[in-house]
Amino acid sequence: MPTPEQRGRARLGHLLTEIASNAPAPASGSAAAAVVATSAALLQKVALRSRSRWPGATAAHHRAEALRLRAEELIELDSLAYLEFVEASRSGQNVDAARQKTIDVPIEIAGVAAQVMELAHDLETNGNPNLRADAAAAAILAEAAQKTAAMLIQVNIASASPRRPAAPGPADGPDRARAQSRDSDPPSRPRDARDDRSALSAGRSRGSARSRSASSGSPSTRQARRRGGSR
Repeated sequence: MPTPEQRGRARLGHLLTEIASNAPAPASGSAAAAVVATSAALLQKVALRSRSRWPGATAAHHRAEALRLRAEELIELDSLAYLEFVEASRSGQNVDAARQKTIDVPIEIAGVAAQVMELAHDLETNGNPNLRADAAAAAILAEAAQKTAAMLIQVNIASASPRRPAAPGPADGPDRARAQSRDSDPPSRPRDARDDRSALSAGRSRGSARSRSASSGSPSTRQARRRGGSR
């Protein structure tokens, strides 16, 4: 019978293989959720090795474990939401409800990521000083996942907005406007933190998010370059 470690390696290997495949899912949403789960797992390690130094370490470990388990569930939920949307689009049935799931799941991924960032800040401040860089790394990873989720929210909301075809010019044929592709659109401007906040806010206004709102601020990572002592 496989050991828990062997089963864990098999799950990770399967996820990476599926992400690398030409299947429509899992993709970026599941990848973001996996990064959040990894960040929370890293905080579990920091908390475990901080119990002799910080009375709050045990509670921090329990919280990190709960966040990791939820993030692991979101890996699968994001894939299912996208596949359900693809099927709904093909059949023309329940398209709006299916699209809303592709917005709701990234909202929760971003919310869990925000909670991981908060916990990372607590552990960076109060935990084992020899693992401050690990807590800071968890915050950096979670912030990247949060930004990815915010981008997906924005993309999936935009997909619900009907595109009005451009009026054909004098030299254009009657079907020119209908033939316009997304490749002909002008490049989008670079994203910044305000885009992430706007995407999260817009997503919540379109559907109820099950998680707490994603914070746009990130915990201090100034300790990331200083790892005190050895572990």
